Amino acid sequence: MIDEARAPPPAPDFAHLIQVNRLEMVDVLGPIIGFLTPPAADDTSSCVLLGMIPAGGFVPLHSHPDPETFIAISGDLEGLTERPGGFDWVQIAPGRAFHVPANAKHAFRNRSLHPVVAYVATTSKLGRFFREVGAPVRPQRPPGPPSPEKVRHFLDTAQRYGFWNGSAEDNAAVGIKLPPAA
Repeated sequence: MIDEARAPPPAPDFAHLIQVNRLEMVDVLGPIIGFLTPPAADDTSSCVLLGMIPAGGFVPLHSHPDPETFIAISGDLEGLTERPGGFDWVQIAPGRAFHVPANAKHAFRNRSLHPVVAYVATTSKLGRFFREVGAPVRPQRPPGPPSPEKVRHFLDTAQRYGFWNGSAEDNAAVGIKLPPAA
């Protein structure tokens, strides 16, 4: 559930600049999500995010009913796409866009020594999910591996939202090694 005490103020209902240096930022088991536009109450309104995958980080194999479009800003992002008979990793260079249709299985990885940053256009439903599973980014607290409780909360919440998450075996088959479950 969202902690109302940390919920950001509502966005104004007029055209305005977004203070990118003051975004609400959440840590979603390693990757960081910043809300350029806040998620709306309805599921289909748009939500624009700023995503960051740290060096060596990844987003495991998953799918959800919400489409996403990623526009790489910096770094060496790789996206997993499914084709008949298997999966392929594709390079998403800065300035390139990668679209994920509803329910398409996909994953991301950053095998470089530098963070990857991308804009993400998606639905408010997915934005609300990230708020619910993410922990506020605190500069004074360095990120570390997620606790088993945080992973369980993520998986339970994803299931409640109707999302699919690949098993450790599914991920290993596409080159992603998940940490051992505790």
